[in-house]
Amino acid sequence: MSVSSVVAHLFEGQLPFRVEAFDGSAATPTIDSPANDLTLKILHPEALLRILRRPSELGLVRAFVAGDIELDGDLDALFTLEVPPLGYLFAPSTVGPLLRLIGPSLLRPLSPPRVEVRQRGSLHSRSRDRDAISHHYDVSNRFYEMVLGPSMTYSCAVFAREDDTLEIAQRRKVDLICRKLGLEPGMRLLDVGCGWGAMAIHAATTYGVSVVGVTLSIEQQIYASERARSLGVGDLCEFRLQDFRDVRDGPFDAISSIGMSEHVGRRSLAPYAQQMVDLLRPGGRFLNHAIGRPITTKEDPRPSRIAEGWRQTQIAWGLRGPSRVRSDFIERYVFPDGELQDVGTMVSLFQAHGLEVRHLESLREHYALTLRYWVDNLVKRFDEAVEEVGEQRARVWRLYMAGSAVNFEHHHLEIHQVLTVKSGQGRSGLAWRPDFEPTF
Repeated sequence: MSVSSVVAHLFEGQLPFRVEAFDGSAATPTIDSPANDLTLKILHPEALLRILRRPSELGLVRAFVAGDIELDGDLDALFTLEVPPLGYLFAPSTVGPLLRLIGPSLLRPLSPPRVEVRQRGSLHSRSRDRDAISHHYDVSNRFYEMVLGPSMTYSCAVFAREDDTLEIAQRRKVDLICRKLGLEPGMRLLDVGCGWGAMAIHAATTYGVSVVGVTLSIEQQIYASERARSLGVGDLCEFRLQDFRDVRDGPFDAISSIGMSEHVGRRSLAPYAQQMVDLLRPGGRFLNHAIGRPITTKEDPRPSRIAEGWRQTQIAWGLRGPSRVRSDFIERYVFPDGELQDVGTMVSLFQAHGLEVRHLESLREHYALTLRYWVDNLVKRFDEAVEEVGEQRARVWRLYMAGSAVNFEHHHLEIHQVLTVKSGQGRSGLAWRPDFEPTF
């Protein structure tokens, strides 16, 4: 039995894509599927060994990241496939041929790809959070420039039209947040998880506010500080390598948290909300911009033949379980210890800590389009990215961003901006009908 015929056998005659294997065998699609133009290339016996040893998402991801498997064609189709449980590999009709194909190497230890990480220490301790952030963000500022573009903004853009450039849409996003926060000259803003400084620098240059940005990434802190100086607002922007839990120099007139609370963790959300309250002046505004997971009252209606640990949507971000990210791929390669909450949980949390929720906006389609731009940037400069960060990490980023785009498009992921006010004597300070929209 050939490698390709084993794969076709797993799909019970319903093979949706083409297979090519290291033994020279090939199998063509047997059903009409969006994946018909996708080719799975099994380049080395190690791919089978990795999958046999970890018959789950993790085995497949390790094979792809290590370069034992290649995917030719549009990756979108990959994330909408219904795949058989990988436990089928251990059926008598397949395990024997696979063992013969792998041969004596079955007994050989096989290390995971070098970019795989396993976090140590107490969950969401300061040191563990610092390591998790460093794993994702302290990669290479040049690499992020290739992917994100000149704005260096690593969060959902806001598009007025589908043909907006990414730079315009990212500028519109930070300006939208500034307007929601009601920023005016002389105010003091805290930007929690400031990234490479786009929000802070826009607030300083356009609205004349004084900004403190905090991050756990040394690469981001250095980049943001240099960029602020080069744009002439170094005196208004202070970027600190600091945990948000250690900020003590409030009160601030406003606080922004953009794409940061996903790293906080459910058990730390209450202290997170309380810290925002403690750092705000009465009447001050806090905006939380975060990815979330949809929640339903029904069980997942998709076929039960999909195995535990392997989802119909491969890059699942843990959407069908508790808030903790349960995708081995995301956990070990992308966002260690990341946790997504539904928007109702976040709203209730803020309200319970004395933050009055005044405005909520979903930007789901905007994030899908943002990710499409990032994927396109990476694909166009993939060889440069490989030179900068190595092939394994470049493969991880391509897979995770493409899968995330599909998940936003199919409403497996959400993103919301939640605007809150720390009311002072019952007054919110908002206009009767506030107009937050940017003017461009």
